[in-house]
Amino acid sequence: MSHWNNRFQSEHYVYGTKPNEFLQDVIEKVTLTGNVLAIAEGEGRNAVYLAEQGLNVTAWDYAESGLAKTKKLAESRGVSVKTELVDLNDVNWKPEQWDHLTCIFGHFPTPLRQKTLLGVKDAIKPGGYFVTEVYSIHQLPYQSGGPKEMDFLYRPEEFLQTFSDWRIVHFFMGETVRHEGELHNGLCHVIQFVGQKPENEPE
Repeated sequence: MSHWNNRFQSEHYVYGTKPNEFLQDVIEKVTLTGNVLAIAEGEGRNAVYLAEQGLNVTAWDYAESGLAKTKKLAESRGVSVKTELVDLNDVNWKPEQWDHLTCIFGHFPTPLRQKTLLGVKDAIKPGGYFVTEVYSIHQLPYQSGGPKEMDFLYRPEEFLQTFSDWRIVHFFMGETVRHEGELHNGLCHVIQFVGQKPENEPE
């Protein structure tokens, strides 16, 4: 049983049931419609929020217990979220499959992180958005949550280089405060990125 499957076994939601504040801010400013994929979604707080905004949401995680809690939270809120047990190591990303994609505090070792970012770039349809907030490499000294290994933390160039040909709607690296359940609490150092894939040029 995976570390995350164990962590999500409890009845309570370790990251709370409220959506990430940055994701909320983005949704208030950017109009998203259609099919959205939320990767490394954990217990579903963000996927459920997106479903409440009228989006067709699919949540990926590789912790069955997290997906079960996603379903439970969605039902309690009167919305539907499709859940899929997915190990990102095994994903064969399909080109232009999703209207939009989100990743909130999804942390992976460097090779998988790079593979995933390239997959995300390919999988979003032209005109679609990628929205993410993650811990930066400067998070290690903070006591507010996140991985304790540098290899799992993000560098700004991973976004700025990978998505250099996209329209960068928002980019920020710096301190913010997060209170998300019992595991994300206090001052932290994050990277926020919102990018829009260019529309296909007419032939």
